[in-house]
This record gives sequence, structure tokens and C-alpha cells, in this order.
Amino acid sequence: MSGLRCGWVKLSDSIYVAYHDEEWGKPLHDDRALFELFSLETQSAGLSWLTILKKREGYREVFEGFDLEKVASYTDEDVERILHSGLVVRSRPKIEAIISNARVFVEITKEYGSLDAYFWGKVGSKPIINDVKHYRSAACTSDISDAMTKELKKRGFKFIGSTTIYAFMQACGMVDDHENSCLCKQKCT
Repeated sequence: MSGLRCGWVKLSDSIYVAYHDEEWGKPLHDDRALFELFSLETQSAGLSWLTILKKREGYREVFEGFDLEKVASYTDEDVERILHSGLVVRSRPKIEAIISNARVFVEITKEYGSLDAYFWGKVGSKPIINDVKHYRSAACTSDISDAMTKELKKRGFKFIGSTTIYAFMQACGMVDDHENSCLCKQKCT
């Protein structure tokens, strides 16, 4: 892709460039992919997103493709298996959070029919397109991410906060925060 990209993209890293160009901000409606992305966002707390991106294949392997039902059924033995795999960030609380969150997502799926319906219902089923002149001026949270965080915490979600939820919303295209000059902004909208 030629032209300008958002200023946060590390042009020296092909993984980051590909993530920006092919994924970030594009509306995502597949439940498995939404679960994966949400889970990975929780893993990035205190770490760079690039660190998590570089371990994404490892996460996919140890969490069996992020099959929601399978992950929700994981036991302490699975936690140990994942911790000792060497494929993911070695944080017991973060690994346990993915499993615990999966169990709550199963309940949300029963209630709303799908993760897609749940998440996209929060934005009226269409992306919020923000006027972003420079990425440093973009929001880190919103009233919607604040409210969703409060609701998710009440349901028992772990390793989330409004900044994490907003980052998830940006990543899955619920919010388009590509810079106005970015060629991807036009693709997303």
C-alpha cells in the first residue's frame, strides 16, 4: 500500500504495517475473530501491541484457534500447559482472564445470539467515524467504552479497562480512528 499511514505505524516492522493496512479499523463481525481480538487486547496491558502481535500465532495455537466453547471449558491443567508452552506472554492472571472471560462470553452469546450482536449493538451496528488529524489527538476512551467497561466488569470480566475496550473498538472497526490522511480511512469508510 502506498501513501500515508497513521503516524503510530512502525514502518520498519512488516507485522505492524500489515496489521494496520489489512486489519486495524476494518469492521469485524466474526465471533471467533472478535473473541480472539478481545483476548489479545487484554494481554497487551503493560506491554506493547507489537509484542502481542508477534505472539499472535502462539496464542492461536495454545487457545485452539480461539474456539469459544473449548476455551470456556479449560481447566487448571490447560493453564499450566499454556504457561509452559513458551508461545505466549507468561502471565498466569492474563491466561486465566482469557478463560474466565470466555465463560462470560458464552453467557453473552446465549443472551444476545452472538458476540457480533452484543458488541456492534453498542454502536448502533455501524462504525463511529472520528475526525483524527493526528493519532496523538485521538481519544483513548469514550462514553461508550466507559459504559461497556462498567457493564463487562459487572459481568465478571477481567483485565479490562476503558482504554483496553476502546482499543478493541478501534481494532475491530467499531470506531474508525485512522488519521484523516491515511489511505485506510477511505477503505474503512
